[in-house]
Amino acid sequence: MTNIPQSQPAPKLKVLKTEEEWRAELSPTEYQVLREAGTERPFTGEYTDTTTEGVYSCRACGAELFRSDTKFESHCGWPSFYAPSDNDAIRYIEDTSMGMRRVEVRCAACDSHLGHVFEGEGYGTPTDLRYCINSVSMRLQPVQ
Repeated sequence: MTNIPQSQPAPKLKVLKTEEEWRAELSPTEYQVLREAGTERPFTGEYTDTTTEGVYSCRACGAELFRSDTKFESHCGWPSFYAPSDNDAIRYIEDTSMGMRRVEVRCAACDSHLGHVFEGEGYGTPTDLRYCINSVSMRLQPVQ
């Protein structure tokens, strides 16, 4: 039995833009990660070691994704969370690239790539899940 939600059909997307519009709005690095499912190098992301309280939103569309109270130190090189702020904020897609089964996570509002979710790694979190998210996929709005 798995705690990771199963692959699901694409929801009715709330943010629809052409690839040309995304390219115009995002930096080349943001575009490569968010729109082409790239990955930033480990231990280089802006939020890897951040402990600031706040809300993490999608860098492409601004939809709320995670809250700082679910962020934890996994020492994997990317920001890690044990749960999204809302189950409807994330879309799950089976990813069999790289010769393994992983679960890709995307923003449900704009379908941008965020990272992957893993389970059963032994972290002492309430869900036994690790949402491994690229910093460049998010923006942190600190609590005032």
